[in-house]
Amino acid sequence: MSLLARPAVAALVAKTMQRATRAAARRSGGRGSDAAWHARFPEYPRKVRELTIPTSVGPARAVVYLPSADRTPPVHINFHGGGFVMAVTEIDDPLCRFLAAEAGVAVVNVDYAVAPQHPFPAPPRQAFEVARWVAGHGAEQGWDGGRLTVGGQSAGGGLAAAVARQALEEGDPPIALQVLHYPPLDLATGARNKRAAIDRPMLRPWMADVFNSSYVPDPRLRTDRLASPAHPSDTTDLKGIAPALIVTAEYDLLKSEAVAYADRLRTAGALAGHHDVPGADHGYDDQDDRRAKDTYSLMARHVRQAVGI
Repeated sequence: MSLLARPAVAALVAKTMQRATRAAARRSGGRGSDAAWHARFPEYPRKVRELTIPTSVGPARAVVYLPSADRTPPVHINFHGGGFVMAVTEIDDPLCRFLAAEAGVAVVNVDYAVAPQHPFPAPPRQAFEVARWVAGHGAEQGWDGGRLTVGGQSAGGGLAAAVARQALEEGDPPIALQVLHYPPLDLATGARNKRAAIDRPMLRPWMADVFNSSYVPDPRLRTDRLASPAHPSDTTDLKGIAPALIVTAEYDLLKSEAVAYADRLRTAGALAGHHDVPGADHGYDDQDDRRAKDTYSLMARHVRQAVGI
């Protein structure tokens, strides 16, 4: 076991990363990187409002992106990435604006509880309670909670998959589609036992040590179906789970587990599509506007089809 895989050390490193991010934001007067995300895709205006969603884990702040149409839109819940430890909600601002405009949905971008302050299973439970709240409060919030999709990038994709799994188990809320963008779906297999198509992928083993040990400090819990639905130990029949669009990146260290989960969902009749982005690595869409728009357009088409627009 590497030193960074020890939960106490991983938590210390994760908290240091969080403090560094907050300090950078203060130095920029609260603007900094947020302004950079807001400036991407200027053709899609930023029409937003904030709300707070009550959950048993604690209140979850969310930013709601509204489409321009006057009709009551369907709703899509987005969970951001950040290794389950970084509260980087604004990194998905370009995606949320894009989906609101191109898919015609209200997008609820969730600032969920992160580790190590809130270790597993708190984040997936909170994410699921957010989904139930969004589905049940559409009339007062101005969206159609009966036409609901969920999605996320990286860690957020793992949370979206966990939300869909809990909805299957509890029978509610009905989810029309889960959109999983380069998600981590097997935390039980160590990063050093995973293989990427290139020698130096963006995700490094030390990062996985910090993220996974902060998020799920007890290794025995890493095979839990809400943390590792792609691990071979999870053999539950997934028939009836929300259909999924899975997007992978060719060079991503996490690609194999996402492909394995796509195969599993295909067997269950719940794979809406699997798209692999050639020549791309984890987080490619943060810097590559062309590829980002291509992938976001694919997501928007699937969301529109799922909610009947």
